Amino acid sequence: MEVKKDMLIGEILSKKPESIGTLMSFGMGCIMCPSSQMESLEEAAMVHGIDPDALITALNSDNKESSEA
Repeated sequence: MEVKKDMLIGEILSKKPESIGTLMSFGMGCIMCPSSQMESLEEAAMVHGIDPDALITALNSDNKESSEA
């Protein structure tokens, strides 16, 4: 699954639970809070002062690594 800016955090977590580690490493410790279910990845990144493009690159890189394993 390719992660995109407009995807909801909740959607990403349900389809790709292994992304939790990457999100946490970027400082998004509140991924389990209720607002994460209704917030896009881009919105959450901006709230936390994170470059959304760097986060998406890391999440999609994780996706490639897990599919190659």
